[in-house]
Amino acid sequence: MLAQARTAGATAVLAAQQREWGGYSGYFADPDGFRWEVAVNPSPLGESLLP
Repeated sequence: MLAQARTAGATAVLAAQQREWGGYSGYFADPDGFRWEVAVNPSPLGESLLP
C-alpha cells in the first residue's frame, strides 16, 4: 500500500514498522499534505475483525 501511495504522488512515506499490538503500520502524506496511516494486523484476530 505504501509503495502504491508513493507511485500515486504521496510524499514523506515512512516504511511500515511492527507495532506492539502485533500488526504493522506506516505513514504518508498525500499530494494535498494530509497525513495518512496505513495499518494491518496479519494475525487470525485481524482477519476475523476485517475480513
